[in-house]
Amino acid sequence: MTLSLVRLVFAASVVQALLRRYFPRIARLRLLTPQRQPELPALFAELQRIEADLAYRTRFFAGLNTALAERNAERMAELAALRTAVGHLRNLVGSGDGGPAA
Repeated sequence: MTLSLVRLVFAASVVQALLRRYFPRIARLRLLTPQRQPELPALFAELQRIEADLAYRTRFFAGLNTALAERNAERMAELAALRTAVGHLRNLVGSGDGGPAA
């Protein structure tokens, strides 16, 4: 079983190499080109700086708290606007026949 799997992987890589060689336009497809790994070292360096530098950590968490408070305020404003719109819609639907909507 393992030998047949190894043969299958080898055959697939040979086919891929032949396709790249004889059909250069196909080689431009993302499927046949190796993908770059995301840039994680910069994020890791940022995390290390947050952990090591107390002043930077304080500024980072203050900015994070501000961003979270702003996002929460935006969500609350959207919720209030939605409740107002639902109230207006209920008034419009309910005022048509003078009774509650069924």
